[in-house]
Amino acid sequence: MFFPKLRAHAKWVFVLLAVIFAGSFVFLGVGSGSSGIGDLLQGNWGDLFGGGNGNSAQVNKDQKLIDKNPKDYAAYKDMAAAQASDGKIDAAVATLLRLKAVHPNDVDGLTQLASLYLRKADTARAAAVNAQAESQTTADPSAFAPAATTPFGKAFKSLSTPLSTAISTASNTKFQTAYSNMTAAYSQAVGAYQGVAKVNPNDPSIQFALAQTAEQAQDTKTAIVAYKRFLKLAPEDPTAPAIRQRIKQLKQQAQLPTVSTG
Repeated sequence: MFFPKLRAHAKWVFVLLAVIFAGSFVFLGVGSGSSGIGDLLQGNWGDLFGGGNGNSAQVNKDQKLIDKNPKDYAAYKDMAAAQASDGKIDAAVATLLRLKAVHPNDVDGLTQLASLYLRKADTARAAAVNAQAESQTTADPSAFAPAATTPFGKAFKSLSTPLSTAISTASNTKFQTAYSNMTAAYSQAVGAYQGVAKVNPNDPSIQFALAQTAEQAQDTKTAIVAYKRFLKLAPEDPTAPAIRQRIKQLKQQAQLPTVSTG
């Protein structure tokens, strides 16, 4: 068995990802009118990024416009959309960060930035799952070894042990790298949502998106604060009881004192 400690640690991670990532963004049907949030919660990446044609000519055109006017809002948005539609997520993130520098309170840009970080996290999550599956399905050479007491068996053991170690180390490294990338991307998405919430503090759907993303980033404190803010903004929402229960669960997990949520 390869790296049993890693598997034991990873087990809860994959359960969390399977449950939260797949279902969390449809947990609430919150409609607030904030730009892009509804699309993001439903995973409509194409709708969110609009009509960028995704080719290098468009990117070059937009860059020239930005060179002439470093605050050209439309050019930044078009460039990011083109890059994202081409699958150049890191480039699109960089473009939206440039947009943020000149338009720090743009809700659309911050929301799209958060969505790209979530997209990166999903890619890293898939890589982590694949690395875990690889470690589980790769055959252990010792399973096909001849009797250890025979000369050939002794020779086989001397060769197979380093091989097993190498396979285990490679799979472990892949998993750790992917997992690190995933958690970093979730944390970056939390930061982007916090920026959106700062601009639109009274939008319950933003608070919900922030809370859900914070959970995925294992930022329990931020998740609880955002869920509480949601309850304050939408106390009569049909999902309020479930959110109150979720807050209690998170506090129990974090061993935080329980207080009334209203």
